[in-house]
Amino acid sequence: MRTAMLSCAFASAILSHTVFLSHAVAGSDEAEKTHSAQAQPILILAEITGAAGKTGTASGDGQKVSADAEADGYGQMSALAAAAKAEKGKEAPIPAVDNETLSLYPTAAQCGECHKQIYDEWSSSQHAYASISPMFHAFEQKFQELTKGTVGTFCVRCHQQVGTQLGENREKPLWAMSQISREGVSCITCHRVKEQYNKVNGERRVEPGKIFDPVYGTGEKSVIKDIIADKETYSVKTSKDGRGLDIHNGMMTNPQLSKSEFCVSCHQVAVNLGIKLEIVWDQYRDSPARKAGVSCQDCHMGKVPGKPEGYATAPSAVVGGKEINPGRKHADHRFIGPGYSIAHPGIFPHNVKAQTITMKDWLEFDWRAGWGTLEFEDKVAVGKVKVAFPKRWADALDREDARQILDENLAKLDVRDKIRKQVMENGAQVDGPFIESDPKVGNTLAFSYNIKNVNSGHNLPSGSLGAQPQLWVNVALVDPEGKNVWESGYVDNNGDLADLHSLEVAAGRIKTDQQLVNFQTKFLTTNVKGTDREMYLPVNFDIDPLPHLRPPQIP
Repeated sequence: MRTAMLSCAFASAILSHTVFLSHAVAGSDEAEKTHSAQAQPILILAEITGAAGKTGTASGDGQKVSADAEADGYGQMSALAAAAKAEKGKEAPIPAVDNETLSLYPTAAQCGECHKQIYDEWSSSQHAYASISPMFHAFEQKFQELTKGTVGTFCVRCHQQVGTQLGENREKPLWAMSQISREGVSCITCHRVKEQYNKVNGERRVEPGKIFDPVYGTGEKSVIKDIIADKETYSVKTSKDGRGLDIHNGMMTNPQLSKSEFCVSCHQVAVNLGIKLEIVWDQYRDSPARKAGVSCQDCHMGKVPGKPEGYATAPSAVVGGKEINPGRKHADHRFIGPGYSIAHPGIFPHNVKAQTITMKDWLEFDWRAGWGTLEFEDKVAVGKVKVAFPKRWADALDREDARQILDENLAKLDVRDKIRKQVMENGAQVDGPFIESDPKVGNTLAFSYNIKNVNSGHNLPSGSLGAQPQLWVNVALVDPEGKNVWESGYVDNNGDLADLHSLEVAAGRIKTDQQLVNFQTKFLTTNVKGTDREMYLPVNFDIDPLPHLRPPQIP
């Protein structure tokens, strides 16, 4: 989420503020007048414990200090890491899916052999993150617990659609899942769908087929035919026999791929009893953007993040070192949006080099401590830093090789961070501050801002109501000595807003933020006794001792 730092000096005080985004209806001229704010939610993770594989780093004088996973905003998947250490030395469970069946669901890495640019874009996207996200797994597990498992595959059939179709158990550790399951919304999740679905709560069927079988798209069928007709020049093959790159032997047309209706399947979701969880389509359906003929793809796959200003051009593929259809319209497969990763950068973004190292080994690699960097390894070599490395990372060369992979992934995440901020900047407009009277010592200071949604496609924030971006306003009044005189929109030590959901507010360690402006949508749950209360998850509790959510079976 974009932080826009502004300041205004007056009457021997400084009003500093950061504005996030408004919840104004798409394209509305009605602006929200609010105070404003700084801070990005920080996910604080539990310390990883476990006897096996414990690591440590030391200060410059050689004193040993703990190097277990740090609790910061970027985070490691602590639950996965804890399980990884607990299972150290054990064999991972044998996947239930046999290799022959898996070959019917090609991975993104296989597609990337020819479609490298698209693979690189997708690899750091929220679609690629769908199955890996620690936050998703935390939410999904809570749903399962609250509903005693009756929710079934409701969540994973979007986040792990192919894995769900393969029958992989949702409770399996991520490292025990097949590669195609870990890829989340992968290439074939869209390009092997032949039916035209609409509101189906993620219930789409992926057409099984080996890498050689046709895919579905919107391009010219003649292009792939020309390549196949000249296999020797392009060094390709359309069966397992012979030499060359594997290539699909044709393309089928699915015109819905370029329409907003294709996105509806997972971006308009209703929970049991008609509770809407994902509402982007409803907002888009009634928006000025749709009336103007602007599609989801125009803003989220176009050349300008968040604006329908056309598409870039690029080759559709590079085959045998030759660019194919170089002037073709290029849809950006980063699927530009506000999301960001809190996973270990060895695990996400997807990287074929990183996949030669197991997820459990990556979770033991302390990248924040500088493992594999020249500066760190030089200190280790001369004894300035002493570390009890896990067995997998005892060799400095292994650590240095891993660091090179991490540097690639961190560079991708840096680019991703820039474009997610850009899409937010292009969707909101902030005017102000408007001081309502002359500021004087001893007088009440009244001020306001106009925060307006200038994105014509949907509300801000938007997305899943169960995991909607937390967009709020933070204002601080600072005196000449730099002391905060007043503030709203501050966060507690867990990175949570100081509202009634804050553990520190509940414990009485900090005060409730009585003037908090938070645009995040919340559900209102009813109770047998007492008042209604706000809740982030759309699952009833308290009234019914056993909530039941029984979505239909997968196709």
